[in-house]
Amino acid sequence: MATLQEKLAQSLAVLKAWQDEHEDNLVIQGSRVLGEAHTKRLVDNGYLQMVIKGWYIPSSPGSEGDSTVWYVSYWSFVTAYLDSKLGEDWSLSPELSLYFYSGKSVIPKQLIVRSPKASNNILSLPFGTSILDIKASVPKSVVKEPRYGVRLYPLVLSLLMASPDYYRRQSLEARTCLVMVRDVSAISATAIEGGHSTRAGRVAGALRSIGREEMADSLLATMRQVGYEVTEENPFEENIRIPSTTVSPYASRIRLMWRKMRQVVVSLKGTAGVAPCKVDLPEVLSNMDATYIKDSYNSLSIEGYKVTEELLERVRSGEWDPEKGARDKEQKDALAARGYYQAYQTLRTAIADTLTAGTDAALMYIKGHQNWHFQLFEPCIRAGIIKASDLIGYRTHQVYIRNSKHVPLNPDAVLDAMESLSEMMREEPDAIVRAILGHFFFVYIHPYMDGNGRTARFTMNSQLVTGGYPWVVVPLERREQYMSALEKASVEEEIGDFANFVLSLIQAMR
Repeated sequence: MATLQEKLAQSLAVLKAWQDEHEDNLVIQGSRVLGEAHTKRLVDNGYLQMVIKGWYIPSSPGSEGDSTVWYVSYWSFVTAYLDSKLGEDWSLSPELSLYFYSGKSVIPKQLIVRSPKASNNILSLPFGTSILDIKASVPKSVVKEPRYGVRLYPLVLSLLMASPDYYRRQSLEARTCLVMVRDVSAISATAIEGGHSTRAGRVAGALRSIGREEMADSLLATMRQVGYEVTEENPFEENIRIPSTTVSPYASRIRLMWRKMRQVVVSLKGTAGVAPCKVDLPEVLSNMDATYIKDSYNSLSIEGYKVTEELLERVRSGEWDPEKGARDKEQKDALAARGYYQAYQTLRTAIADTLTAGTDAALMYIKGHQNWHFQLFEPCIRAGIIKASDLIGYRTHQVYIRNSKHVPLNPDAVLDAMESLSEMMREEPDAIVRAILGHFFFVYIHPYMDGNGRTARFTMNSQLVTGGYPWVVVPLERREQYMSALEKASVEEEIGDFANFVLSLIQAMR
């Protein structure tokens, strides 16, 4: 008779065979495909988690209660479940289609789906998420999103069908999608075909509001030419001109979020009474040297490394040597500590050069952040753990943040977003804004597979010390507050908590 371990091994083999055949499918209809005995055994041992009755997602033992497993599988589940229930006759609502087009990567609390086959029910899903299916028609031509297969309204039809309230409540998403329209004739044709004269007037007003006057005039003229009476209506509460060169939704999103958030940061900075001091290079470098042990201990500990002050001092003094000491070569904490030291020294040199030459501090970030990140992991290259080529450029794979509803941008979007971040850093005159928003957007984009938090804190402090503010240390004991503030900014686009957090660190150093 087979042992429990042998039976589990058999079940895991069945699971692997299924995933190999279905390209690592993230959604499994349990006993229907694996058999009842295998499904129960895999669930009992933590290798499958139930989403709803009969539907499961792969997991690993010990991940029970970890929302990351669900958020990773969310869109795959949505598509598989809705295809199974509704066939091809479904679509996200116009507003949620714009959510997708705009590049927003937060898992929605409730997904609204339209289908003639729907039953007007709410399906409760893990971690407070749900699907509301509405019995309604869908467009003749539904767009199948290539990454997950989610069915969407076409972009121009979504803009026409979105409610006036959507433009007010979700102005960032609406503006981001409007920028994506390159040919206004597509809006005109869709509006004429559907008889959407009032909606066309709203879109014309929205286009004019973002600086697309010629497109707005063309849309109105075409509608009137074929006999429609159209009244232009601006659905936004304020006008924001967006450069016509901005095409990528991800670049537009960063620019619009920065504009919205900087107003909050500037206001809170004034309330906090934080003002810069005269920048003295020897004093800046002396303070950095004095802060190094405390900074590296807390920054590495926040990321989960087990470091001691003795290890950090050994690294700084040069006693750490992976070529001579097997323990140093194998110990990941020592490798991380050495990498942090090298990145810190690289940044120290960049700060000295910037202050000596009186050059742009934002340019220091733009030119330097890739090298700071490289230095964090250079000891791992020397130890033979990773290849140098793995650290060149930004990530090419999807990455997830543990227990976060915010899913970092897909790999194809990272370059556009990082270029937009660099542009905003160059355009921003206020060092505090560059420090706070530079940090936030770096972790929001998450351009690397690892090391994003450390590089973001380097980005923040590089702008602080060159702007007349102290180098701040994010204390390990405030990690929960720190992560919660970043989560709120990422998910709700509310930067206030994170701005106040950083400002409190600055105040504590005065």
